[in-house]
Amino acid sequence: MTVASELMGVLLDLSALLSVVGMGLLALASALVLTFVYRWYSRQKPPVNVAILVGLAAVSLWLNTDLALKQVITAGNLDNLETNAIITIASFVVGGFGASLGHQIGDDLAVRFFAISGVKDLNREMSQLVQSVGRTITVTLPDDINDIEGYDPVDEATKEKLAGISLVFPRRLTVAELKTRLVSRLKEDYSVGHVDIELDENGSITFLAIGSRAAGLGPTLPPGKAAVAIRADPAHGASAGDLVQLWKPGPEPELVTAAELRATVDDVVTVVVDADDAERLSAEDTYRLITMPSEPLPDREFASLLRVADETMGAVTVDESSALVGTELGNLDTTVVAVKPQSGGVTAIPARGHVLEAGDTIYAIVRPDELRRLEAVTGPSKQQSTMN
Repeated sequence: MTVASELMGVLLDLSALLSVVGMGLLALASALVLTFVYRWYSRQKPPVNVAILVGLAAVSLWLNTDLALKQVITAGNLDNLETNAIITIASFVVGGFGASLGHQIGDDLAVRFFAISGVKDLNREMSQLVQSVGRTITVTLPDDINDIEGYDPVDEATKEKLAGISLVFPRRLTVAELKTRLVSRLKEDYSVGHVDIELDENGSITFLAIGSRAAGLGPTLPPGKAAVAIRADPAHGASAGDLVQLWKPGPEPELVTAAELRATVDDVVTVVVDADDAERLSAEDTYRLITMPSEPLPDREFASLLRVADETMGAVTVDESSALVGTELGNLDTTVVAVKPQSGGVTAIPARGHVLEAGDTIYAIVRPDELRRLEAVTGPSKQQSTMN
């Protein structure tokens, strides 16, 4: 009997097959438990090699125990040594694959049930129990989540998913560090663009508002401009932001307009032109593009930077009863880019010594939480509001 035929005979034997499958399930369960506990405790995915090692260790422990029992029962007389060797090798091979699968399943379960993505109800109680023994900090999001003014709202499905969940963080974090990690978690795990959150000294959430990041060309188009898709043959090195001229080919080429190149896909080009010139472009014609020397576009560069930043442009008006009336801009811990007095006109990049008056409109580059505080100090004073 050849080795190959003996191997087939062993694998076709039902008891041997069940033994090998059982070893694979044992390795899978061991790696799953290890990954689950490791992910919950450290909020990191363990290396797959460690999970496989633990799974194979469980298989080895079981096989060694089984062999020792057989030796005791049979007084050291073991039959079918070749069969046992084949089953052992097959068990280790299947156990390796099972441990790798258990590593993936365990990590997915930990992400779902232990607040790596957020947990509710029973899992929240378990997290609070862990917090009571001093291992982690549990932060529960409020059921009512607000929208950030000036940003696109987040869809209701995401709000419902976030409402009331508990998130677990390592202990010994300051309030500022906890706030930073909480904002990062919401952005990474739920694709939230902007987060406005306030925490008290105990790390509990007192205010939460979220917003999505503006997408598409619209938010970056200056007033009076329009984006149009045309068929054209841009230069090989042309890229977004290049200034181009659109020419209609023919016996006598005709200059149609100047434009800014935004995107190219094969022979379809998206350009930004004056709104009046957009009507002159036809989807049936194929244009020739000539790239022009670069020129500074402050508005375009500003819009591009602002689009990817955490800050946004905010405008607030100083109320006549605000505590800021008669104070200097230098007292504001905010980046003010312009001030528009009630009398008219706009002062760009005002001096820090500029004195604020009632009716002044302040244009500032701020984060959502800073904008909310700025609106609070420029609005009616608390004393005046109470009297009214």
